[in-house]
Amino acid sequence: MKLFCVIPAFNEAKTIVEVIKSVKPFADRVIIVDDGSADKTFELAKAQGVVALRHAINRGQGAALETGNRYALKKGAELIVHFDADGQFLAGEIKELTELIKSGRADIVFGSRFLGRESNMPAFKKLVIMPLARLMNRILFGADLSDPQCGFRAMNAKAAREIRITSDGMAHCSEIIGKAFRSGLKIKEAPITVVYREFGQNMSGGIRILKDLIYSKFIG
Repeated sequence: MKLFCVIPAFNEAKTIVEVIKSVKPFADRVIIVDDGSADKTFELAKAQGVVALRHAINRGQGAALETGNRYALKKGAELIVHFDADGQFLAGEIKELTELIKSGRADIVFGSRFLGRESNMPAFKKLVIMPLARLMNRILFGADLSDPQCGFRAMNAKAAREIRITSDGMAHCSEIIGKAFRSGLKIKEAPITVVYREFGQNMSGGIRILKDLIYSKFIG
């Protein structure tokens, strides 16, 4: 199956080359969607010989993923993997997520930081934000997953066509989950390893996730 890896990036010049090199062995094509970066993210990505798309302005991670998904489908992708540009995920785990789809057990697989693998998630995010987000996903979308906000996922072309991402901000995670459940897709979770860096460590980031999650209910 032809596998495309879509990586949204905003001001990730420090890590983008390392991330591209790590995912290349596991993907037929790597797509970087530069979301209006002010640094050299786009130029560095383009120099790696991958597909480099660019938003003229910063639109948000959800918008970057949607741009990548539509491009991948046009180019014949059969599998699409979403992967972060900040180096927090392990590229080797792409095989585990996509195997569930290749074997026919799933249309979409969500990575989970709560199924036993290492994660140095900040305590406030782990003990407050994530439980609240799980609860709200169940209430608002009827979706029951162990990890409500993970950016590492894989889907087949059928799922990518069914799920159009309309939420530009952080609520895209819940929107994708909600639409996957409503569309009757075969859904699985897979354990992933996460190494947190600077982004998303503070309370305001977590509160923004919850705010966007609620907002997404009314635009999804």
